[in-house]
Amino acid sequence: MHAQPLTGAGPAPAGPARPAGPGARRGLLVTVVVVVGTALLLRVFVVGWYPVLSDSMAPTVASGDHVVVDRVTWRLGGPDRGDLVTFVSPEDGTALLKRVVAVGGDEVRIDDALLVVNGAVVDEPYVDHARIDATYFGPVRVPAGHVFVLGDNRFGSIDSRVFGPVDLEDVTGRVVHTLG
Repeated sequence: MHAQPLTGAGPAPAGPARPAGPGARRGLLVTVVVVVGTALLLRVFVVGWYPVLSDSMAPTVASGDHVVVDRVTWRLGGPDRGDLVTFVSPEDGTALLKRVVAVGGDEVRIDDALLVVNGAVVDEPYVDHARIDATYFGPVRVPAGHVFVLGDNRFGSIDSRVFGPVDLEDVTGRVVHTLG
């Protein structure tokens, strides 16, 4: 059985729309402020979006690309070998982007252009080995609390081969997406 309106006349006809009062405008303003504030907090403290200004990570990330960087969750379990990270340069304080190739305790070297970590050759399809043929480096033991970083464009990259392992305190985030 369906309930019937007491008047039996059905729903009241809709009248002309009334302009929103100050309460409705205030609610909209609060909503906009909360959304914009949340977006700004996320941008400042959680996720960053940065332009790439060099080819030291080509072909993976080229000059003119943009990267989205997670500034928070990587601290829960990383960075790991293979991660692209941003960090403060130990040389001049600028922001850099490189690939983590070794972590604390690892031994890293380059033998005739091939990256060797803990005695095993690392498969690096993104590196042009012919361009860096006859390149040797190391071996170096990465201290605890540090990472060893290299650019994918080894021929045109200033990285841990020059400034040494990077302190985890100087790592500012992990790349989660590249926009080319």
